Amino acid sequence: MKLELHATPEEVMRAVDTLRDFARAQCVSEKTVFDLALALEECASNIINHAFKRDASQKFSVTFDCNGSEMFVELRDSGPCFDPTRVECKAPANEDDPPGGWGIQLVHYYMDALQYTRDGNENVLRLTKRLTRHAGTT
Repeated sequence: MKLELHATPEEVMRAVDTLRDFARAQCVSEKTVFDLALALEECASNIINHAFKRDASQKFSVTFDCNGSEMFVELRDSGPCFDPTRVECKAPANEDDPPGGWGIQLVHYYMDALQYTRDGNENVLRLTKRLTRHAGTT
């Protein structure tokens, strides 16, 4: 399933809602649905806020796929080259630190694999999550 989205918070949430529906249709556990939705929201928010500076005329795409044992989320954008797989982990926050900046670490924590490539003028980030199915499903 592929979505073409404008760089707005509303479109990010439309993608997250569509992912939840897609994952549930695959009988994915609610914990895994949460993990996937959080990772997608973080990555897509980074695209609209950092790559596109909230320029709603910009577009990006999100593709969902499932092979039975893993689920994949691929994000593509034409923003400046940025490889989130090379971002160093932040040190634990101090009281005086400004909030924010933890999104990429959350994505690393909740996903089983992140793969980045630059395809022409596009950033391509592929998120992989091993599936946990609902009890009683095969």
